Amino acid sequence: MASRLVIAIVFIFDVVAFGLAVAAEQQRSKANVVPDSQKDYTYCVYDSDIATGFGVGALLLLLASQILVMGVSKCFCCGPAIRPSGSRSCALFLFLFSWVAFLIAESCLLAGSVQNAYHTRYRGIFGADPPSCQTLRKGVFGAGAAFVFFTAILTEFYYVSYAKSKKAGIPPY
Repeated sequence: MASRLVIAIVFIFDVVAFGLAVAAEQQRSKANVVPDSQKDYTYCVYDSDIATGFGVGALLLLLASQILVMGVSKCFCCGPAIRPSGSRSCALFLFLFSWVAFLIAESCLLAGSVQNAYHTRYRGIFGADPPSCQTLRKGVFGAGAAFVFFTAILTEFYYVSYAKSKKAGIPPY
């Protein structure tokens, strides 16, 4: 039987990670081109950088959730053998897909956090073309949030399926 405590902790971590990823998408840095006091050149002024913190927080909570489930289930590979059954096959597929979704989610959150934290220092001559104020493309944290959601579902089902196949045990010989 799957531990309800593990399921609850993983669920809470995943829900908070999803919420942080959504908040990061909504709070992405924005830039404005501003002239200096003497009007010699223009430069980029960025607003709050809180989305980077939200993205890193989501990344760490999702990582903690994945580590917890993989530690409790011994990463499916280690530990005593599991009797071949439908639950074991299902657990194997869910294990693989949860890792794929996890890696995509972590990549989106990491790339979004790094790009959001990057602020150009480019200055342009006043009256010429304004400087290019690079900001994070819309949807990077959103994609991360979607894959956090997929990871949460797949990981929860993996753990339940793994526990069910583990309960079946190995028949004595």
